[in-house]
Amino acid sequence: MSWFNSSIATIMPYFPKWLIKPFAKPYVAGITDDEALKIVQKLNKDGYAVTLDILGEFINSTKEANQIRKAYTNLIQKIAEGGLDSTISVKLTHLGFALDPQLGEDNILALAQAGKENNVGVTIDMENSPFTSATFEIYGKALAIHDGMGTVIQAYLLRSLDDIKQLDAPLLNLRICKGIYKESPVIAIQDRVAINDNYVEMAKSLLNGSGYACLATHDIPLINRLETLIESENISSDRFEFQVLYGVPMGNRLKELKTKGYKVRVYVPFGEAWFEYSVRRLKENPKIISYVIGNWFKR
Repeated sequence: MSWFNSSIATIMPYFPKWLIKPFAKPYVAGITDDEALKIVQKLNKDGYAVTLDILGEFINSTKEANQIRKAYTNLIQKIAEGGLDSTISVKLTHLGFALDPQLGEDNILALAQAGKENNVGVTIDMENSPFTSATFEIYGKALAIHDGMGTVIQAYLLRSLDDIKQLDAPLLNLRICKGIYKESPVIAIQDRVAINDNYVEMAKSLLNGSGYACLATHDIPLINRLETLIESENISSDRFEFQVLYGVPMGNRLKELKTKGYKVRVYVPFGEAWFEYSVRRLKENPKIISYVIGNWFKR
């Protein structure tokens, strides 16, 4: 079955969208704000915090970048009006940075201001290595506007441990993830075990610093190591949270974390660009294919 799932996942990019949609549903919270916000309400009710991401990356025009900024601004306002426990997550390239760095920066700073006015957190997602330094620089400018800003750091980059030490500050809100982009061995660790080891060292540095740690991973053995670190270092539960992607199977692990009093935040993507995102998720976790097909035959 695993061979079947992997084979189907490989050819799925060539399928029509209507055929992919049932497989995408577990990973994507719909297309519209209203659909996504219903998911947020349900997750909040179940005891989870959320961060919302409007799917998409590189754009082709200033008009499109400004439309994305307006869409995020509206989303921030709806989160505030609904009293929801949710932040937003944004990408520099989705706001026009690759097209025009000043445009991207201006749009991020505008969202920082909207986040401040509505008391909603805003996280700048990390993209591939050409954007790493710029992301940290713009994060610093945005943090001067809104102390609810956060950003992301990748455990496979060789520079990351040093970056954590340089970023350390009381207002630092930093999500650690492994990293998904293909990077050169000159700048990035390639071995999975070594990436996990670096992740733990980065988490230790962040937790022993003065900032707030967002521990983003679905790797259960890695989560176990992080729990051991938290317990051995006697880290207060208000210094960190665990983060996971919406729809990725975790068994009972998330409930176990909540039972221990740890905060768990779910990264919830939605929007028109659901197809490309879903294909990527299905390639990473082909097991969902057999789940969906099995449910079809149970109807």
